[in-house]
Amino acid sequence: MILTGHQPNYLPYAGFFHKISQADVFAVVDNVQFVKRGTFGWMNRNRIRTREGWMWLTVPVLTKGKYHQLISDTQINNDLAWGKKHFNAIYHNYHRSAYFKRYIGFFEEVYKKRWDNFCDLSTEIIAYLIEELGIRVKTVKCSQIGVEGKAAGYVIDMCKRLKADTYLSGIHGKDYLDESLFLKENIKLAYQEWSQPVYKQQFEGFIPELSVVDLLFNCGPDSREILSGRKAALI
Repeated sequence: MILTGHQPNYLPYAGFFHKISQADVFAVVDNVQFVKRGTFGWMNRNRIRTREGWMWLTVPVLTKGKYHQLISDTQINNDLAWGKKHFNAIYHNYHRSAYFKRYIGFFEEVYKKRWDNFCDLSTEIIAYLIEELGIRVKTVKCSQIGVEGKAAGYVIDMCKRLKADTYLSGIHGKDYLDESLFLKENIKLAYQEWSQPVYKQQFEGFIPELSVVDLLFNCGPDSREILSGRKAALI
């Protein structure tokens, strides 16, 4: 059984879902430290396409005095009208895209709702995107199955609890996963092979590594095939 895991990023990019599509089980890594900066600093923000280029959509979270807080405990700062801002940005920049009407209803409902917990918001959106991309995968939360440890130890514990014989990591896993530990546990460690597909965006000039919503609004039902590389996207 192939397992992959990732923090519950907000509006993740296409590569996030490509990795999930290669696995049998997707583990939401929610019981680790919330990181606002650095390699994993895209947790509460992502980019969408605009006529001028791209823009950030950032969920404001409460971090003052909470440096060691877990992702599962991270609260949203609802003193800021972020939901209305995000919906308006998506509406304004995608209302003329080919598949706008197919997906906008979900986002309208999401941004009408008050969200207090960041992880709840992100996992709700991720679950919807997995379904719309036609990805068949079982999803579990690490906090619910009691995964423990750090770095490679955490991943190995995840594999043991879920009885996985293969773990699929993103390419950055090479920076912190000790492969010898996986060999000792008879767990195969594989790395994602991902190449950004080029597809027709609404505005002139292709910009890579945007939120996967850009792919969905522009390519609709073809998004899964484009994501997997099985279908070439015409530009």
